[in-house]
Amino acid sequence: MLQDIRAKVQAGEMISRDEAFFLHENADLATLQRLATTVKARFHPRERATYLVMAIINYTNICVANCDFCAFFRFPHQEGTYLLTTAEVLERVEHFRRLDATLIAFNGGFNPQLRIDHYARLFDKLHKTYQERLTFFAMTVAEFMFACKVSKVSYAEGARRLRDAGTAWITGGGAEVLTDSFRQRHSRGKYTVNAYYAAQQAILAAGIGSTATMVIGFDETLDERLEHLEQLRAFQSANANALTSFLCWTYKPEHNQLGGEEISAVAYWRWLAVCRIFLDNFVHIRTSVLTQNDAALRGLDFGANDFDVPLEDEVTRSAGATIAADYRATLTAARRLGYQPRLRLPWHNHAVAHPTRVARETQASAS
Repeated sequence: MLQDIRAKVQAGEMISRDEAFFLHENADLATLQRLATTVKARFHPRERATYLVMAIINYTNICVANCDFCAFFRFPHQEGTYLLTTAEVLERVEHFRRLDATLIAFNGGFNPQLRIDHYARLFDKLHKTYQERLTFFAMTVAEFMFACKVSKVSYAEGARRLRDAGTAWITGGGAEVLTDSFRQRHSRGKYTVNAYYAAQQAILAAGIGSTATMVIGFDETLDERLEHLEQLRAFQSANANALTSFLCWTYKPEHNQLGGEEISAVAYWRWLAVCRIFLDNFVHIRTSVLTQNDAALRGLDFGANDFDVPLEDEVTRSAGATIAADYRATLTAARRLGYQPRLRLPWHNHAVAHPTRVARETQASAS
């Protein structure tokens, strides 16, 4: 089967779920690296790696989703809860802007106090204050769904209100392993897979950009991982490749109900390679420095082309992640691997066309 898969990849053809299963279970690391690099080369020069300096502001820790893998949340009225005021959010944004961040993301979970109009007012203030100087990933798809529910508005109406307030991005966060079986085991307070994609479709239809994410290393099966990828690839194709990027990171097991052990860097690289090969309608595959630190940079050898340089994220830090004090050391590590890391601005909010067009644009920008 490996020869057939190799021929498909060389010809630019889509591999099947069964073939992805075979690759993950049987291909050696060098083979996965070569195949992932072949797919990546349709979009990006071999030696190029782009990065972004960003921070995640966790504006509240109040959440009723009750995910057993989260070490950060507190239930309403529990000791230690907080909700930042708009002034406090602005203060944190300014702090990270002074540290050279060009993108600020927000993550706050399912806070029943917060309605869509609360978010609209906050994001309107942020956009008017910073205009083009910063890009904001306003919230995640999962948070958006909960805000629509407690506000008693449709996804279409919720997306319209946020768009009219200047919201440009709602990221694909809250996906984890996007199968109903995984959600039943670990995050029953979240929504079904079909509902998740319905919300993301409404976001895209409103003209708001979005992304795709995944977290691995819980107790998920390979079939569950591949179900996630299969439905994601189909959604991307059905929406003109509108999701700008795919980011996979790893579960951090400290201080939560689920516990367990973190997967190895090699296991992460193998999965990144499978993602790049299978998700051949995604231009940008991103590797997670936030959860893998410098080991994430080897992900550039396994299909990834981009990474964040994180300045802050309380959610992952509370579960055991570490954030480097000097991100320039991360860039030095990338250079040692043979890459030329380039600082980029946040990507524009627009659907990406066929790989041949992207390849022409990439060549033009390199010349």
